[in-house]
Amino acid sequence: MLNIERTLATHYPDFVQRHRRSARTLSRFLGFLFYESRFQKFAADYPHLRGFDFVEEVLRYFDFDLRLTERERARIPSSGRVVIAANHPIGSLDGLALLKLVRSVRPDVKVVANELLTAIGPLHEVLLPVANMGTAGSARDNLKAIKAHLLADGALIIFPAGEVSRLSPGGVRDCEWQSGFVKLASSTRSPILPVYVAGRNSLFFYSLSALAKPLSTLWLVREMFKQSHSTVDARIGRPVPHEIYTANGFSARQLARMFRKHVYRLGSGRPIFRSVETVAPAENPQLLRAELAASECLGETRDGKVIYLCRMDAAPCVMREIGRLREFTFRAVGEGTGQPRDIDRYDKYYRQLVLWDRDAMEIAGAYRIAEAGAIIDQYGLDGLYSASLFDYGPGMLPLLRQGLELGRSFVQPRYQTRGSLDYLWYGIGAYLKSRPQLRYLFGPASISRFYGTDATARLVHYYGTHYSG
Repeated sequence: MLNIERTLATHYPDFVQRHRRSARTLSRFLGFLFYESRFQKFAADYPHLRGFDFVEEVLRYFDFDLRLTERERARIPSSGRVVIAANHPIGSLDGLALLKLVRSVRPDVKVVANELLTAIGPLHEVLLPVANMGTAGSARDNLKAIKAHLLADGALIIFPAGEVSRLSPGGVRDCEWQSGFVKLASSTRSPILPVYVAGRNSLFFYSLSALAKPLSTLWLVREMFKQSHSTVDARIGRPVPHEIYTANGFSARQLARMFRKHVYRLGSGRPIFRSVETVAPAENPQLLRAELAASECLGETRDGKVIYLCRMDAAPCVMREIGRLREFTFRAVGEGTGQPRDIDRYDKYYRQLVLWDRDAMEIAGAYRIAEAGAIIDQYGLDGLYSASLFDYGPGMLPLLRQGLELGRSFVQPRYQTRGSLDYLWYGIGAYLKSRPQLRYLFGPASISRFYGTDATARLVHYYGTHYSG
């Protein structure tokens, strides 16, 4: 676990080689000062623990935890890439407690930490080190690993200050936040989840910090033992999407300052950034399977996926999951409602054509469909979703009555290269085959902002020129 002699040899090899006697003396002194024997006893008592099991046992040993509301816990995204930016008031147990908290929702979470922490072997699998003491090559490798974790839709905790909070005229506050977390989040189009942790170290620590900052950093090991048997408050804000924090062209350094201020304002009602609700957690796959099994099956694909047709009243769990996945998928391309689920009033009486991955027990994608004639007979022309977007003239009515409206289609990101959209169209074909009275397919299609204004203008010009009437 903690071996001061080995740590000195690893990070200061020249000093150890040239001054062996002084290095041994320093090692023994630091070992006494920082409770090395207690760390080693802990390691001897729990040699089998690694990763999150080790983190939980450390927090149990110190009897330390974070306190927050369930409403705030629910703001931790249950899936998808996210950068979690937090202040660091204690500099030790607060980081482990935040890791434990996020892990209760996101088992894939990792925390960015300096290389000194890698001296604690059992933590290796939950850390992504930053090479603040290494070479340029190791720094590039570390950054590549951190970025790869986000691109794999992982959750990442970063303490942007890079050190423990200090005492300032405004109270215990982080120093200036480094901008690396903003650059990382921006380059991977990740939302940023702001987290505020209360708590403070001893007055002696802050006095020592004012006199000798490097020594106070070493003193954090002793401060950790003073945090035993305590619970500190935490606040979790709503995620700030990529398109919001990059909208006004602020530099990464400016955004880092703004996020720092945003974190300290959590709960005050005076946020710096506009935020969105966290996407709802996934539905129980067993309930999804049961509801779909009771729905109409339109066919199976060659790789074992199943295409179902269902309605909200008969499959409410499926509809909630479709709403969740719509929001998750549309946010990934800069859209979405900003709500936990994307469900509107039309979903109540439209049908959902669902592509089900039987092996993974999850919905790969879906289309919303409706026979327009039946909708018009029951709800009038305004009952059509497309009528809220287009001004249909009287001449369209005979065509609409013979049409099938399509819309709100999505394929969740990890299925987008597996032919899933083609499979959904197989389902549409199967639906039409048994309903020969349907002669037309129609519906709206949104144009993502990712296309840019020039491409969008060309699309509008083309259809306006050739199909405007």
